[in-house]
Amino acid sequence: MSHALAQTAAVAGRIDAEIPADADGVEALILAAFGPGRFAKTAERLREGSRPAAGFVARRDGRIVGSVRLWPVLIGQTPGLFLGPIAVDAAIRSDGLGAELVQACLDQARTLAVGGVLLVGDRAYFERFGFVGAPEAEMPGPVDRRRVLWLATGVETVSGPVRIG
Repeated sequence: MSHALAQTAAVAGRIDAEIPADADGVEALILAAFGPGRFAKTAERLREGSRPAAGFVARRDGRIVGSVRLWPVLIGQTPGLFLGPIAVDAAIRSDGLGAELVQACLDQARTLAVGGVLLVGDRAYFERFGFVGAPEAEMPGPVDRRRVLWLATGVETVSGPVRIG
């Protein structure tokens, strides 16, 4: 089995599409990972009043131990998806689950009619997935522009205000 097929098989075995019944478990995991301070973050402005376009979870012993969501946004006139937050149970953060969750989002994004995926995160971590800086994407609040990243799935670069899509 090729590495790509093995990775896909691993993701399929550990990552599931989020369903409505997962909402409380996802919220508890995000709160444990980020605390109430997450509500003050600029990225949260893009999630308020919006519904996720997709979400993924990982379960262990029936409990949600990882989650990530994609949110519809517009960057200027370009439709995109905003990735986050990524949350993984503290006890298993070093086993690659976060990367598998990100990959599930990117695989999903590539099936949708969007220009790409935007996020605010650690460039060193996300470059391995193909993310590059997106300094011309104008987030709705204070943010370190060096942490605004873009992965093209149809539009190479983006610019303009980022808003709920």
